[in-house]
Amino acid sequence: MIPVDTLLAFMLASLILIVIPGSSVLFAIGRSLALGRRAGVLSVVGNTLGTVPVVVAVAFGVGAIVTSSVVAFTIIKLAGAAYLVWLGVQAIRHRHAHVQTAPLAPASSLKLVREGFIVGFTNPKTIAFFLAVLPQFVTPAAGAPWAQMLLLGGVFLTIAIISDSAWAYAAGTARAWFARSPRRLSTLSGVGGGLLIGLGGTLAFTAPSS
Repeated sequence: MIPVDTLLAFMLASLILIVIPGSSVLFAIGRSLALGRRAGVLSVVGNTLGTVPVVVAVAFGVGAIVTSSVVAFTIIKLAGAAYLVWLGVQAIRHRHAHVQTAPLAPASSLKLVREGFIVGFTNPKTIAFFLAVLPQFVTPAAGAPWAQMLLLGGVFLTIAIISDSAWAYAAGTARAWFARSPRRLSTLSGVGGGLLIGLGGTLAFTAPSS
């Protein structure tokens, strides 16, 4: 069992790191601005689910192998960056289609979650972050290190999904105000798409040590 003081310290560190806007926050905001509040929250859910395999990989040592391999890291990095750019381009191309909003069908919801999952799974900074942070809070006398890292990863993701959902909800609420004007809404959707493209370009130049 992880000592309570260690767990509280990790929760505080996680909260500080999460509330500072990073790639996950920018992704959530970009999706909400481009597609709406519900789409943003569903994207956050998918993004968080995509991080789960990363936590498992880090806990069992696979993450260290990936970050130590330039080829593997580069492939994941470029795949994730390209996918973000593609999502941004799609948002810009179809920005006029989002002017008249309608309830999403279940299939559309699954698609949004799936897209978020891919972004979370291919985010190169995620593996590097968990490799750098999780081991720092492992207590040797508290049991198997992998079990502790899984628990800590779960705590981090719980805080992250709450915080990122709040960002997505706030951005979606702002979009609802812009929806009063079709032109403003179309422009806002384009801005959200541009944000995703910029995020993809940034991640493309991410180094393993960043």
